[in-house]
Amino acid sequence: MTRHRRRIACVSLLFLLSASAAAQAADWSDTSVAWRAGDRFREPHNPNAIGKQIASLTHASGWRYGSQFLNLDLLQSDHRDPASPGGRKGAFEAYLVYRHTLDIARLGDLHLPGPMRGLGLTAGIDLNAKDDAAYNSRKRMWVLGPQVSWAVPGRLNTALLMAWESNAPHGPFPPISGVQGRYRYKPHPLLAADWSVPVGEHWAFEGFANFIASKGRDEAGRATGAETNIDARLMLDAGALLGARKRAFLAGIEYQYWHNKFGNTDATTGNRGNTASTPMLRVEHHF
Repeated sequence: MTRHRRRIACVSLLFLLSASAAAQAADWSDTSVAWRAGDRFREPHNPNAIGKQIASLTHASGWRYGSQFLNLDLLQSDHRDPASPGGRKGAFEAYLVYRHTLDIARLGDLHLPGPMRGLGLTAGIDLNAKDDAAYNSRKRMWVLGPQVSWAVPGRLNTALLMAWESNAPHGPFPPISGVQGRYRYKPHPLLAADWSVPVGEHWAFEGFANFIASKGRDEAGRATGAETNIDARLMLDAGALLGARKRAFLAGIEYQYWHNKFGNTDATTGNRGNTASTPMLRVEHHF
């Protein structure tokens, strides 16, 4: 097993242990595994449309004064996104997201006006590792800021977060090969939303959206751009239709629009791979 794969295995184990402990202490919890796939993913500086298969492990839980969310994506690219040191084998990536929200309204016994259901303080981290041929990302991003939960059928949360992002790439090509240690970007704001809204008896419209401001200069001294990442899906409760418990098995279609991926722009990539429009198929099993 390579060093990179060992790192991924350790992250996955920590994720499982954390999710298990959280589920036992929570008032409510939901843990699921999912698979999705598409053939129109993009990567900055890469002119090709890329096929990827993505396995996900997700846990959400809540207690009287807050909630938490963990998601681990394991992404396997096809040969059009080659692995280091290159060749026909596709790159492999792990991306971990953790968020914890403390419910300020309940702590302070506050009466919230109008359509607000909850007011909280969210903190968390994004971590990734990828073994591609060019960049070899090792992203780390801390986030902190207020979150509002809205009184709608299902779930709708919006948050205004500050992000402190850094990376320690060690790809073989300049200017990445010249980066020493961890490069830190300019702190920048992030507007985030996530939702799950019922559509009829057996359907749900779910997803998330991130609108991220420019994070200053990149490792090569080039200006980064504002980033938009919208991921939406329409899911059928197939389990309920087949007699299983509600939301045990979901299937549907997913669509992702990602503009200026990771802050890369037309100017920095030569209009190669920084914007993606990706339809996918998705299935989920909830425990």
